[in-house]
Amino acid sequence: MFSKKHRQITMLEYRAGWFFLVFILLIFPWTSVKAFHKNIYSPRVPETLLETLQDMDNPFPSTPENLAEGRKVYFGKGLCVKCHGMKGKGIKVPGHPPRNFTDRKWQDVRTDGEMMWILKNGSPGTSMPIRVGRVMSEEEGWKVILFIRTFTGV
Repeated sequence: MFSKKHRQITMLEYRAGWFFLVFILLIFPWTSVKAFHKNIYSPRVPETLLETLQDMDNPFPSTPENLAEGRKVYFGKGLCVKCHGMKGKGIKVPGHPPRNFTDRKWQDVRTDGEMMWILKNGSPGTSMPIRVGRVMSEEEGWKVILFIRTFTGV
């Protein structure tokens, strides 16, 4: 048989276990919400890569031909329109809202290199999936970025 002292320890362990479980359940939603980006203007790329990506230029000029190709991918196989919408404003979905490409301030602070990183890696804490290498080529990604730039101030 167990002694009275042993039963108390078991009860303490039981309570500690419940406390830990409740604590985890309370913290879990906070951490998942924390994964979303409260400041829409903050970079989504790893800080260690930020400077390099900010110095990266789009290798394609903004010509009518390149914009047309980017538009075709945005509305077609890139599936960008499904979340970002016909006019680039973003469609309301559960969780973190898709980027609003018509936001002039956002367009001013995000570089093409940062956007390419997102296309290649997805956006942590959001539903933005990997696009380059899965549904579009890198060249198509750069041209989609050119097209996304046309939404400024729409």
